[in-house]
Parts: sequence; C-alpha cells; structure tokens
Amino acid sequence: MSASLTHEVAEYRYGIRNNFAQFSHQLVQVFLVGLTIGMFRTVVPALAETEFGVAKGSFMMLMAFVTAFGFVKGTLNFVAGRLSERMGRKKVLFLGWLAAVPMPFMILYAPNWNWIVAATVLLGVNQGLTWSMTQTSKLDLTTANQRGLTIGLNEFSGYFGVAVAGIVTGYMATAFGAREGLMLFGLTVILLAGLLTLLWVKDTLPWAQAEGKKHAAGQMTGPKPRYPANIADKPGTWDVFTLMSWRDARMASISQAGLVEKFVDALVWVFFPVYLHQRGLSLPGIGWVVGVYGFVWGMSQFFTGHLSDRVGRKQPIVWGMWLCGTGVALVLLGDGELWWSFSAAVMGFGMALLYPTLSAAVSDIAHPNWRGSAIGIYRFWRDLGYGIGALLLGAVAALFGGIEAGFWFTAAAMFVSGLIVLLACEETHPRLNPAAD
Repeated sequence: MSASLTHEVAEYRYGIRNNFAQFSHQLVQVFLVGLTIGMFRTVVPALAETEFGVAKGSFMMLMAFVTAFGFVKGTLNFVAGRLSERMGRKKVLFLGWLAAVPMPFMILYAPNWNWIVAATVLLGVNQGLTWSMTQTSKLDLTTANQRGLTIGLNEFSGYFGVAVAGIVTGYMATAFGAREGLMLFGLTVILLAGLLTLLWVKDTLPWAQAEGKKHAAGQMTGPKPRYPANIADKPGTWDVFTLMSWRDARMASISQAGLVEKFVDALVWVFFPVYLHQRGLSLPGIGWVVGVYGFVWGMSQFFTGHLSDRVGRKQPIVWGMWLCGTGVALVLLGDGELWWSFSAAVMGFGMALLYPTLSAAVSDIAHPNWRGSAIGIYRFWRDLGYGIGALLLGAVAALFGGIEAGFWFTAAAMFVSGLIVLLACEETHPRLNPAAD
C-alpha cells in the first residue's frame, strides 16, 4: 500500500474518548430527535376524539397515523442509509430537520384527523433521516468493542427525549391548550436542532471510508468479525436488502425481531394512552405512566448496551423480547396508576435489553463498506413494524371488540419472535464468536 494511503487511513482515530466532542453533539441531536417524536405520544392519541374528531371505537382510524408513520419512516431509513454513503451523514441529518418544520403548524391548524396523519408522514421522514444518521455517525467514530455502549447511549438519549416530551407536552397542553402547547414545543425543538446541525455537527463518512480501507489493507487488529461471505465488497442496494431480509439467517432473524418489537411501540403510542384515558386517568397522569416506559427504556440502555459488549448479543435480545411481552400482558392483569407504571417499567426494561443490542448485532457483522446500508435496511424492517403492527392491532381490536385484544396479541407476538432469534441466530460479537483465520 502506498505511503499516502497509509497516512490517509492512519489520521482517523476511533473510540468515544478520541471523538468525544462530536460524539456529544450527536447525543444532543438524538435527544432532540426524541423530543420531536415524543410530542405526538401523549396528547394527540388521548384527544383524538375530542380535539380531532375521531369517532369513539374507530380503532383503524386511530391507528392510521401510526401506520403512515411506520411505512414512511421505514422507507426513509432505507433511503437514508444509501444516501449517507453518497452525500454524507451531515447533509442527510439536516434534510431530516427541514422536513419537520411544517409539523407544528399542521397540528395547530388541523381541521380534522387527516391533517394529523399528514403531519405524521412528515414525522416519519424526519425520524427516518435524523435518527438513522445519529446512530450511523456514532458507529463511524467508535471501535468494535464499544458498539453496544454506543447504541445504548444513542437510544438512551433518544428515548429519554421521548419520555421528557410526553410529560412536558401533557402539562403544556393543559396550560396553553392542546394545539398551542404542541406548536410552541415542536417549533422550538426543530429550529434549535437544525441550527445545531449547521454549526457543530461534522460529517463522519470519512471515518467509515478509512475503516473500510484498513480492512482492505489487512491493518485491522483483534478478533475477526463473521462478515457474510455471499456478498460483494461494494454491493448494490438489492444485494444488501436480500442479505438483510433472507439470505443471511442471522440478519433475517435480527430484522424480524426488530419488526415485531415495534408492535409494542405502536401499542404504547396509541392504545396505551387511550386505554388509560378510558380508565379515567388525566393527561398528566397518562404522560407519567407512558413516561415510565420511556424513562426505564432510555435510562437502562446506558447499562444494557454495554452489557451486550460483555455477554454477547443473543441472550439480551431473547430475554428482552420475552420480558417486554410479559410487561404488555401485565397491563391488563391489574388496575391503578401504580400497577400500570410497574407494567410500563417491565416493558421498558425488556425493550432496553433488546433494542440497542439488535442494532449492535447488525453492526458486528456488517462490513464498513456497506454498514450504513445494512443499518438502514435493518431500520427499514424494524420501523415497518410500526405500520404492520398498527394495522394488525387495529384489526385485532376491531375483530374482538376492544383494545385489550391488542395487548394479548402483542404479548404473544413478542414471545414467538424471541423464540425465532433463539433458534435461528448465532452469536454475532466478534470477541465471543470470531471468524476462523
């Protein structure tokens, strides 16, 4: 290898400590991304009937905005991964914030529920572009032994934002009115995020490109990852998509687990607030119960992501799926704010075990040349779970005459999905299951 190429590869340093300033900027970004989606979590579903004209018992109509969000966000995750390998991570991040600007005004002036669905389409664009880029950028900067910790910190920051927004918007809606409170909150967050992106965020694509060159030059040290053998060095979009979706059993089992776990998030987003509202809980009370789920999920990922760097990926994924499903079932087995908060905490901790670990598992066995695409396609399948889950939950609730059926369906799906990972996926951590020399 030439001296100039050696110098080019060597100048990029990896690890959280070596890139602390940019890593911190990206944590702030994902916190703001979480605040943006969080403003749709408490007030909008709870007031769908009184404020936006959704007929009582119209489960499919209620789920329409989450369905739209899931399909749009899933598709934009896919697009973001490919785009980021061509135009860079920073530009894609900024495009995501531009897409969000109309949302607060659409909520403020919405004459009916269709406007909320349209605003949620823009939310899907925003989340698909921004959350994907905050995660990919951090992975570009860090080492293989820090992937679980990196994803854990990323998701901790993002879902802490989701929880904070759910509680704050509940109070702001009570103080200023539902629409006005959401508009003030949303516009402040979106404009601040766009400004910070322009001023302080650096593009991390050069770090990923330098890592790919190191692999090609045989300069990488430590255990060798079990990269898929049936894919080109610089694959096309279809090659990566088919690999992630069915050609590699590990990637396929991870992708299906990501899809199914979003059934829980669709349930928590819509059915949980409506269920609690029907049981007489106030908006701030709903915000706190749903917030417990977000807080436990967010805070625990600080530890569970790092745990997967030590014990491996497979066990936390399987146990997380099963524990989260147990928490969903517990909601219906008791009554009162304390019981619902406990159930939400069980769900949140199960989600904390599985959520960062799934992304870290993809990163373990995705080559840096196509890691951005692999993460994007995994996130495509994962967030498609919002849309598919919302459709199935709405159909199950309509068929069996109540929201409760949606809870039982989600719990069962989580147990089956965890079993698939147990049977079909081998350990992906290169230290615990390295490739043969």
